[in-house]
Amino acid sequence: MSEAVPQRRPRVALVGLGGLGCPAALALAEAEVDLLLLDDDEVELTNLHRQVLYEESDVGRPKLEAARDALVRRGARAERLELRPTRFLPETSSEILTDVDLVLEGSDNFATKFLTADACHLAGVPVVHGAAIRWRATAWLVAPDGRPCYRCLFEDLPRGAQQNCDTAGVMGPVVGFAGAVMAELALRWLQGDTSAAGHVWTYDGSSDRLRQVMVAPRADCPLCGHQPSILDIRESRYLDPLAGSCSQSSGVEAGSVS
Repeated sequence: MSEAVPQRRPRVALVGLGGLGCPAALALAEAEVDLLLLDDDEVELTNLHRQVLYEESDVGRPKLEAARDALVRRGARAERLELRPTRFLPETSSEILTDVDLVLEGSDNFATKFLTADACHLAGVPVVHGAAIRWRATAWLVAPDGRPCYRCLFEDLPRGAQQNCDTAGVMGPVVGFAGAVMAELALRWLQGDTSAAGHVWTYDGSSDRLRQVMVAPRADCPLCGHQPSILDIRESRYLDPLAGSCSQSSGVEAGSVS
């Protein structure tokens, strides 16, 4: 009698280890999911109220190292955590997506959100988007073929400076709630539940209300519509001439905390 072949563990790429990525990483690691962690930032004192993996002693350390140590202290196996001190960029997106089953996007700017949405759709990889600002948080899962996709709802990058958590404020518990919902959507998909895709979950912390809304696919969507025009990844598509480079533009509502 032949021995059973060990089942491959799912592998998830986390784009950003901020207020959304920290609780999501903790939940996924405890579910024994292999993680590819992407971030190039350091822990700041003002982060600590919402970035639950870090402590005051971590201030000034790379988030990747602090997050790895925190996850290992909580029982994660270090060999299941791959660290990449970088952002999700046009020139590396294709390579990153070759060996992951899902992407969890918790970035802090619109450019990265649209880049992640486009790259995942073109590579056929599902993606969970998250956002939080003030008392409001959103999370939603986009299937590999879209229909709907991120561009069905937000269409394209806003131009010029946008508000972010530094200027508009954000409540730490709201961010943690969003990260938990993102992890839950990811785990549902990885377990074969495709019904979670296409619904935006919106949480209003000021009234403690959670709503689920179906997003309607757009026939003319440039990414997943009937005649798509986005067929590859071009860096120029994610640059805002009014705000600077793609790493400098900040998000609001669709943008998230880092």
